[in-house]
Amino acid sequence: MEATTILSILKKKLAFLSGGKDRRSGLILTIPLSSDQTSMEELSTTLDYLLSIPSEKCKARGFTVIVDGRKSQWNIVKTVVLMLQNVIPAEVSLVCVVKPDEFWDKKVTHFCFWKEKDRLGFEVILVSANKLTRYIEPCQLTDDFGGSLDYDHTDWLNKRLIFEKFTKESTSLLDELSIINDSEKTSSMDKDKYLLSLCLSLSTGHELLSELQQRRFNGSEGGGGGGQGAWCPMEEELLAQPQVMKLLDSLREQYTRYQELCRQRNKRTQLDEIHAKVMQVVTWLQGPGSELLKTHQAIGDSIRAAQALQQKHEEIESQHSEWFAVYVELNQQIAALLSAGEEEEVAELKALQQQLSDVCYRQAAQLESRQNVLQAAQSFHSTTQELSQQLDGLLGMLCADVAPADGASIQQNLKLLEEKLQSVEAGLTSLRQKGALLLEQMCSQPSWSLEETESPAGEQQDNVQQIQAVMEEMQLRKQRCEDMVDVRRLKMLQMVQLFKCEEDALQAVEWLGELLDALLKTHVRLGDDSQETRNMLDKHRKFVDVAQSTYDYGRQLLQATVVLCQSLRCTTRSSGDTLPRLNRVWKQFSVSAEERQQRLELALNFHTTAEKVLQQECVEAELLDEVDSLGKTLLDRLTMPVIFPDGSEQYFGSPSDTAAAAEGVRERLLLVEERRLQLQESRLHNDEEEEVPNGQEGRLDVIGEELSEKEEQDEEAEVGQEDEEFERATQNC
Repeated sequence: MEATTILSILKKKLAFLSGGKDRRSGLILTIPLSSDQTSMEELSTTLDYLLSIPSEKCKARGFTVIVDGRKSQWNIVKTVVLMLQNVIPAEVSLVCVVKPDEFWDKKVTHFCFWKEKDRLGFEVILVSANKLTRYIEPCQLTDDFGGSLDYDHTDWLNKRLIFEKFTKESTSLLDELSIINDSEKTSSMDKDKYLLSLCLSLSTGHELLSELQQRRFNGSEGGGGGGQGAWCPMEEELLAQPQVMKLLDSLREQYTRYQELCRQRNKRTQLDEIHAKVMQVVTWLQGPGSELLKTHQAIGDSIRAAQALQQKHEEIESQHSEWFAVYVELNQQIAALLSAGEEEEVAELKALQQQLSDVCYRQAAQLESRQNVLQAAQSFHSTTQELSQQLDGLLGMLCADVAPADGASIQQNLKLLEEKLQSVEAGLTSLRQKGALLLEQMCSQPSWSLEETESPAGEQQDNVQQIQAVMEEMQLRKQRCEDMVDVRRLKMLQMVQLFKCEEDALQAVEWLGELLDALLKTHVRLGDDSQETRNMLDKHRKFVDVAQSTYDYGRQLLQATVVLCQSLRCTTRSSGDTLPRLNRVWKQFSVSAEERQQRLELALNFHTTAEKVLQQECVEAELLDEVDSLGKTLLDRLTMPVIFPDGSEQYFGSPSDTAAAAEGVRERLLLVEERRLQLQESRLHNDEEEEVPNGQEGRLDVIGEELSEKEEQDEEAEVGQEDEEFERATQNC
């Protein structure tokens, strides 16, 4: 029977165990009858519950029942006493009926309980409240009977409810924990529920035990003085404290077992979760992750395609990063479990850790290798694009018409062409290097964890063929450009030569014009004697030879220009301008040189004949006339201009130069005339003795010396000037 089922009856306080003891250490059961009609059934229920509390040992010492009839009627008291015979006859040793002071005296004789002792089974005495201490110590009586024992029925009832609830819940919890500890599965929700129930039960039990240890159930220490506090139930006889302690010990034991079981199950659950996560990571990396990498093996056919593949690879890396983060977390969890795990668990964890690490590192190596391939592919395509642009630029330059203004611009274009060709060569070399690096990266990719299918291998073979095709195409394009560059180089060199020939031909025209100017302006003197004139004639011939060489050189250059123009299929640039100029200057020079040579030859003949006349003692008149004739002819030629083929005229030198040359001829004619006079006089005075006055001979000597000095100075000046002009013309040629 539980207090909760009869709580309403117990609250009526129809009977109670105050915790007091009689002199035989028997428990005192108090039945406080009230003026109201007492229900015997409820009283019987209350007594049954109260008598179920003490132990059998305590019951064996008997009960002293105090029936407080001071506020009740005699027939109710008698009924209660008789009911005790039916309820607890063996446990009752003494019944003390507390009577009113005067009410029952007349009726005691009608029913004497002591005479019914044998039939009732216990002794019944009627006693006043103030005389109750004859049978029971005052310290074991409540204040209702003048005693000092404190008793609070409400507090006792509350504590009793707590005790029974704790006992019931603890027992039920222990049974459930026993079943749970023997089972294999426990949900986390059940675990939390039982842990909460255990904590509450332990807390309640400790509080109850603390209360029981502080307040003895009988309210005394060693049977001594009165108790302290509001509630003083029975001591060990009630078995409250031992039961609570036993239940607490059982709860702690089961709690320890349950915690260990939960720890083991948590560890097993944690291992299972780690194993599941490891397999989840491994399955994804070896399945979808590997498939993502296998299905993205292309390298693209352009820099844009390679960049798109790089972006897709970054997305694949992002997906892998999430699983790699799980791998790092799992690795940390496994490391933590390894430090405190058992031998079997350590072996299992190490196997999981090794499997997870192998798969993750292999997949990371695949990602890194793919990244290296894509970077090499981008570099390869970038170099291919740059080389293609360089080849396009070179081809455009080769296809454009060459129309330079001069040889310098052709040289500049040729230099630019060579630089572009060198740049293409460097670009092709770089492309070969990067292509080789890309092929090496592709061939050095690590093998897959699963068996490779034909698709990745076939795609890789296509990539290799694509790279080789690109390099071969660039090599062919470069070779075609080189062939075109050779043709263009030859053409440009021919154009350089053409411009050079034209420039040299113009230079030859200028040189020939300078020789003509020098001939007309400085080649005027005819010499003072035959020797000087002969030297001047020799120099003139050399001068003409230089001019002839210059003219021939110019003609050869113009002929080469014609040939180069025909080779280059362009209009002859020099035939309409330079060649006529060259021919015109050469004709003018030829006419002038011929005139100069004739004058020198005439002068040479004049001086030679004059010298014979002057040197011979006997001279014929015909010879003197010849000298006269040659001198006059020479003087006439000096005054005549040179008439060019186009009808224009040009005089040799300046008038003063011509006058100086004529003066020399006249002086020689004067000497010849003097020689004529001498010969005539000689003939007239052949027989006579020539006497020449001293004054006249002295005068002729002075005049002769002055004329000789002047002729020598003029001759030296003219010879020096002619030598300088000749040397200058020779150097120019």
